[in-house]
Amino acid sequence: MSSVRLDKWLWAARFFKTRGLAKKAIEGGKVHYNGARAKTSKTVEVGALVRVPQGWDLLEVEVVALSDQRRGAPEARALYRETEESAVRREREAEARRLTNQAMQHPLKRPDKKQRRDIQRFQRQQSDD
Repeated sequence: MSSVRLDKWLWAARFFKTRGLAKKAIEGGKVHYNGARAKTSKTVEVGALVRVPQGWDLLEVEVVALSDQRRGAPEARALYRETEESAVRREREAEARRLTNQAMQHPLKRPDKKQRRDIQRFQRQQSDD
């Protein structure tokens, strides 16, 4: 394989479910190729760095192989390698999200009638001050 379009490679590497979603992300400036915004038809080269959003995270991967066919996940994973800095940053941000979610524990049940009255009384006192 000598040349593959960026949107097709992102789709084959399973970063996006459809080529249309890959195209939309590229045109929206979410995907960066070698540190710069790229066009959908950009030709992907082995060794290039691609920054791709994945949920809450921003992955930075190095292109290891080219493919224009979407295959199974293990084969798609062989098309790229995540950089060390990206993996460390992703783990650090995941830990921060986990700690934030732990701190914001919600009550296990709704307040009962007495608790609702206490809450309303407290809110009235705050608004009167």
